[in-house]
Amino acid sequence: MASNALSLAPGAPAPVGQAGAGGRRALIGKRVRQWSAVALLGAAWASFNTISDWQKNNAFMINASESLPNWAFFVHLHAAPAKGDYIFFAPPANALVRRHFGPASGPFGKRVIGMPGSLVEHRGDYVYVDGVRVAHMKPFSRTGEPLTPGPVGRVPERCYYVGTPHPDGFDSRYGEIGFACGSAIIGTGTPIL
Repeated sequence: MASNALSLAPGAPAPVGQAGAGGRRALIGKRVRQWSAVALLGAAWASFNTISDWQKNNAFMINASESLPNWAFFVHLHAAPAKGDYIFFAPPANALVRRHFGPASGPFGKRVIGMPGSLVEHRGDYVYVDGVRVAHMKPFSRTGEPLTPGPVGRVPERCYYVGTPHPDGFDSRYGEIGFACGSAIIGTGTPIL
C-alpha cells in the first residue's frame, strides 16, 4: 500500500511550504533578531540625538575653589538665574584674576544674591543687598594684594550680585569681580556632588 507522506532523509531541509514546527521557530527567531537589531539601532540614534541636544544646552563643571560647598555641577547653559541659584560666569580679565587663576582661568561659580534692581550698599567693611548683610570685605587678599571694594547702588539690568558666604570669597564684594553681567554669564548650575 502506498503512502501519500513524503519521507525525508534525516537532516534534509523540508520542501518550501512544508516547513515543520522547528523551521517556523527558526524563522520567527531570525525575524525577532532582525527587528531587535533595527530597534536597537533606532534607540542608539535617538540616544545620540538626545545626548547631542543635551550637550548644546548643558555642561558638566568641576568647582576647584573652596568658596562653594559642592564640587560638581550640571550647568544649564544660557539659563536666566533666579535669586539663590548657582551661576557660572567668565570672570573679568584683570591682573589680579590672571595672577591668581591664570590667563585662561575658566568660569567662576557663585550664588546669585542680588537680582537686577537690588540695592547694594557698603556699611564699613560689610556689604548689604536689599538691607541684608551678605559679605565682609577684606582690604587685602590672602597673599597680601590690595582688594578694591565692589560696586554699590542698584544692580543693572542683565546683571547679578554674586557671592559666597566664604570669608575669602572672591566675588561681587570686590571691584576686581564686580557684577556678573550679560554675555559673561554661562548659565545656572545644579549641584550633583
